[in-house]
Amino acid sequence: MQEDGEQDGRSASELIDRRIEELGDWRGETLARLRALIRQAAPEAVETWKWRGVPVWEDAGIICTGETYKAVVK
Repeated sequence: MQEDGEQDGRSASELIDRRIEELGDWRGETLARLRALIRQAAPEAVETWKWRGVPVWEDAGIICTGETYKAVVK
């Protein structure tokens, strides 16, 4: 999986790793599962970091986002 969308010298993948760790609850677990499913289904997808901290997976357009909120991950 390729990476795009650096912030503070960190790659998008590193930023997503950090988000998963920071959440530290069911939302982090859900985001990690979502990421694994995307990697399995679309290994050519590019991980990006957009809109002030939203993980995004793209392949000729956005496949999905990994937005996390208090009561939902979407």
